[in-house]
Amino acid sequence: MQTMGALPAAAQDLPAKALFSAQQRAAALPPQPMGSYARGCLAGGVQLPETGPHWQAMRLGRNRNWGHPQTLAFIRDLAAFAAQQPGWKGLYIGDISQPRGGPMASGHASHQMGLDVDIWMLPPQRLDLSRAARETLSSQSMRRANGAYVNSHWGASHHAIIKAAAKDPRVARIFIFPGAKLQMCKDATGNRDWLRKLRPWWGHHAHFHVRLACPDGAQGCENQPAPPPGDGCAEARQWQADILNPPPPQPNAPKPKPKPELQLADLPTSCRAVLAAP
Repeated sequence: MQTMGALPAAAQDLPAKALFSAQQRAAALPPQPMGSYARGCLAGGVQLPETGPHWQAMRLGRNRNWGHPQTLAFIRDLAAFAAQQPGWKGLYIGDISQPRGGPMASGHASHQMGLDVDIWMLPPQRLDLSRAARETLSSQSMRRANGAYVNSHWGASHHAIIKAAAKDPRVARIFIFPGAKLQMCKDATGNRDWLRKLRPWWGHHAHFHVRLACPDGAQGCENQPAPPPGDGCAEARQWQADILNPPPPQPNAPKPKPKPELQLADLPTSCRAVLAAP
């Protein structure tokens, strides 16, 4: 691998997001996620084909349909399952990672190792959308009452697809809005262990965010701590309660400080070689 010396000296002073978002192709290295989901990069990234038998990659202009081979295999498997559900032709795939991972210029703090993927909640009715259509078509929101409940767009197929993703041993966790987690807690039957992977989080009402675990043998890839024991439904109910009855503001609470921009030095040293590689 090349070292930081192979990069222009001026690059060391740029935010990491500027360096990684400028890369248009993957690093010509063996596939390897490096670092953590929010402070990492990706060597040997593979581009998800724009259209497959059961999926289409959306927002192609962002160039964020790159991931670790295990992530792409997961997408292919889940999309084939989705295509078996009533009213679904497959899946619309949102952001995965940039060609070399790393921080993005906008939109995400994670998605840096090629192990995160956003999957739209909109059931695809067709898989022959043009590039232009993929830039303008939007997913649909599933939330009601600011995310405390699901709305009428939610259906049994959403439950089935997200459950299939959660039961996949490659998946570490899934981020979704609280109302969806609670609806799935209500509807789940039999073994409920998979519910543990569903984590309530803001903003995930038009897509769900799947996070894969570090592949076996991936040295230098840091897994997130496992979710707490149990099905997590009580935690989701607390989220719901806070949405419906927000805690009163604290008059003297300090304003949150903006997070500083990640620099290349904040990422694993190996990410320098990822940037410098052909």
